Amino acid sequence: MIVYGRNAVHEALRGPRTVERVWATERAAREPWLRGVRVAAASGEAIEQRAGSTDHQGICAEVSEYRYADAAELLAREDALIVALDEIQDPQNLGAICRTAECAGATGVVIPERRSAEVTPAVCKASAGAVEHLAIARVRNLADFLLKAGKAGAWSYGAAGDARSAYTQPDYRGKVVLVMGSEGSGLRPRVASSCDELIALPLRGRIESLNVSAAAAALLYEIVRQRT
Repeated sequence: MIVYGRNAVHEALRGPRTVERVWATERAAREPWLRGVRVAAASGEAIEQRAGSTDHQGICAEVSEYRYADAAELLAREDALIVALDEIQDPQNLGAICRTAECAGATGVVIPERRSAEVTPAVCKASAGAVEHLAIARVRNLADFLLKAGKAGAWSYGAAGDARSAYTQPDYRGKVVLVMGSEGSGLRPRVASSCDELIALPLRGRIESLNVSAAAAALLYEIVRQRT
């Protein structure tokens, strides 16, 4: 896999993946965190061709494939805080949510195997490299995962614009799964019914919804506020 962008490459060097090779322009190679790293000189055009993107910021790296975590192991953690994403398909949204989840100290993120964005170079870039330090698991069926979460002692809270419970109402201590729906249609009915409670953020303006990554950030930090 080729990851690109300064933060994505920096965190790949700091994370568990093997970095096989780094290419950088003369300017990007001056980054202090590249001291001691073997860097091959390359033009911006050559890096763009390797990265397949114009957003490379003058640097890219060849790294080992991303290794997904085991969802059951995430649930086994004491006081686990897991973000479950129901068919989030935009790599930018997945990356942004992973960045917030990692910064908030979440145990991990769970995504479906089908009809969902996965960890790609674009997601690595959008997460500012957070995916290198965050456990991400893939499951065959998200609703079934939520049922298993309940058996493991976790409470699942699904974000829904029409929910009757305010996002500040639940007690988020203990094991918690925060469930976010897709960009277009929100939570699918079976996923929503598998949640213990549906919660909503207040909307005071004229548009009907927040971007899913913005909503996830607001909800995650309310959970963190309560738990600390």
